[in-house]
Amino acid sequence: MSDTVRILGIDPGLRVTGFGILDRRGQALEYVASGCIRTPDGELPERLKSILDGLGEVISMHGPHQVAIEKVFVNVNPQSTLLLGQARGAAICAAVSKNLPVSEYTALQVKQSVVGNGHAAKEQVQEMVKRLLNLTGIPQADAADALACAICHAHAGSVSFRLGRRS
Repeated sequence: MSDTVRILGIDPGLRVTGFGILDRRGQALEYVASGCIRTPDGELPERLKSILDGLGEVISMHGPHQVAIEKVFVNVNPQSTLLLGQARGAAICAAVSKNLPVSEYTALQVKQSVVGNGHAAKEQVQEMVKRLLNLTGIPQADAADALACAICHAHAGSVSFRLGRRS
């Protein structure tokens, strides 16, 4: 049995959903893939379907063992929060339809884990993701956020594993 855990991180968005995949081997993290699913303009059901289908393809192609997704925060516009929640729901459905366990993290937890500052700027997250995964370039912002979510889960999973809990 391999000690490698493949983690899919998801940064949900109705227009752009970022994804990032990494392998955790013990404490080592290795970049696998990342990118964005861009939804077409149009009606909400079609946009949600493109998130569901796009992440379904990513899951089929890369075979992650676990999924980490960013929790929705409440912002000043309730309609935007509701739409983001629906995009997040489509992303979660893509994972659970493939029987994958899903863990959720707040943006504060993700930034704290990756940058050491829960209020870090997007550019700081991108730079730290580049450094932690030894990437040659800075990843696109949504993909970087998804990779950061996967890194956060890898760190949380390592702690859970050491404490004798399921990661």
